[in-house]
Amino acid sequence: MDEKIPKALIEHLGRYISSERIEKIEAVLNERTHYICLVLEDINKPHNASATIRTCECLGVQNIHIIENAENESPFYASKLVTQGASKWVDLHRYRKKNKNNTLACIAHLKQEGYRVVATSPEEDSLSLAEIPLDRKLAIMFGNEEKGLSREAFDAADATLRLPMFGFTQSYNISVSVAIAFSQMIAKLRASNIRWRLSDKEKQQLKRLWYRRSIRAGKMIEKAFLAGKNIS
Repeated sequence: MDEKIPKALIEHLGRYISSERIEKIEAVLNERTHYICLVLEDINKPHNASATIRTCECLGVQNIHIIENAENESPFYASKLVTQGASKWVDLHRYRKKNKNNTLACIAHLKQEGYRVVATSPEEDSLSLAEIPLDRKLAIMFGNEEKGLSREAFDAADATLRLPMFGFTQSYNISVSVAIAFSQMIAKLRASNIRWRLSDKEKQQLKRLWYRRSIRAGKMIEKAFLAGKNIS
């Protein structure tokens, strides 16, 4: 595709969006990051899954990787009531091929993209949030509400992370776990000198998507524009 088309397309889509919405999109884009991402393995409770999406969107985390292995009888489902529209603004990457270990496929992809993969664990010798380094991109994995992460996930991860707990109960609800881990790691990232914000190219790609999703007939308008038509 002609490199000039995306910019022209964004300008065209912008004609159908209020100036207030455009300002909001610009502000959110400036705070978005690909540097830290969430990985969910075989999460089967819609309320919890949806809450994690909402948390990540609020914190500026753009990418959520969703693993669905064959033995998980309840596929991942995001409730619009709980997400409050958050799933509209993040990228959900799903790994759900049949006859394949989707956990290993996801981890291999993340490592190829330069991520350090950290598996959450209750083990005492796991790293604390303060000890997790940010010298490279970070993917934090959370497992099933009842069983936790799979053995394959732990074996393939680069490190394990233990969240702070000081009571008799030794586990948080997964949505709470995600909120604790990501709020602290995002704060740590933002306080660093790391270049965690999106590149100009990444911003343009997201802007195009968000503009289109902000318009009721966004897909139709985009399709017509790319076909050389002009809807007024």
